[in-house]
Amino acid sequence: MANFGTWLHTRRKGRLVGKDADGRCYYESTGPARQGGGVERPERWVIYLKGEDPSAVPPEWWGWLHHTLDAPIPAEERKPWQLPHQPNMTGTVQAYRPPGSLYSTGQHPPATGDYEAWTPDA
Repeated sequence: MANFGTWLHTRRKGRLVGKDADGRCYYESTGPARQGGGVERPERWVIYLKGEDPSAVPPEWWGWLHHTLDAPIPAEERKPWQLPHQPNMTGTVQAYRPPGSLYSTGQHPPATGDYEAWTPDA
């Protein structure tokens, strides 16, 4: 969800390049913008849906957004092993909890007795 300044900048200087499957809009500036190192290339940006964070950008658009690709990857070119995009779940109930994590069970696993503390030779 864009604020008023972003909306105004997008209306004046942006051209809609496309939308992803979830409805995010991707824009490119109509004129070149000077970027780091003296390189002139168009500015690119995305208008997120309300409440989203930047990890929501799917891989098809990530490369285009960061000037790695000239065009977004078509959805038809996805490989069968590529999973659908999932946002970053860190800090939520859906976050990854490895086996033995206190967050997954709430208890430490029992000690197995295979640990031997290191001590320097005296």
